[in-house]
Amino acid sequence: MKKYFRACMMSMTMFCAIPCPYHKWDDEARPLMTLFLPVVGAWIGILWTLAAYVIRWLGLPVLVGAAILCAYPFLVTGGIHMDGYLDVTDAVKSWRDLDERRRILKDPNVGSFAVIAGILLIMAQFALFASVKDTANLFTLTLIPIVSRTVAGLYVTMLRPLGTSEYAGTYRQGVKKSHIVVFAATLVCVTALGFLLLGKYGFASLAVIAGYLFHLRRAFKSLDGMSGDISGYALTFGEVCGIAVFALI
Repeated sequence: MKKYFRACMMSMTMFCAIPCPYHKWDDEARPLMTLFLPVVGAWIGILWTLAAYVIRWLGLPVLVGAAILCAYPFLVTGGIHMDGYLDVTDAVKSWRDLDERRRILKDPNVGSFAVIAGILLIMAQFALFASVKDTANLFTLTLIPIVSRTVAGLYVTMLRPLGTSEYAGTYRQGVKKSHIVVFAATLVCVTALGFLLLGKYGFASLAVIAGYLFHLRRAFKSLDGMSGDISGYALTFGEVCGIAVFALI
């Protein structure tokens, strides 16, 4: 049990910028870290929902509230997923050969494609939050990050990693096929509960999954493998799709 607890705390520390009082690192617990991605998503989502309720309670101007809710997922993760979104966009949009695309993926410099895509994504997310109805069920903001991180954990575990990806090394060791079953079962249960508890807003989970898979397919095919950056790329777009359902349904 101690190993699972450490894996959970390590996952919280790595994939969330919220300070965590537990900082002990355990290499043996590394393969278990991704199993707790849904827990990280739940923590992020609960605080996102709480922020939305506070904004509604205070009666803040629509654009101010939209700016806060738009910025939250980027700030609470330390920009880790947005970084992957920008890096993969540069690589995929370069239309170069495979080796060059992989080199661009690891290049610390930001290219024009990434800048344009990042601006458009933030604009879309801000506009969607500014369009949220007063009657919208704010608990949808808890559902979205849970689903996005569950589907991310599933496909990071299932798919063949890039040879240059850190996950292909020590993180991959010890990962079992049973982890796939855990992620798949969690995804089904969370999606079903979304419809049961949130009604029509449960469609946000399906939008997240569809958006994630759409971008994942493109990046996986272009770079011939899976990595943390690719997962962050797909997760970022998937969450925008979920937010679109939340705002427009």
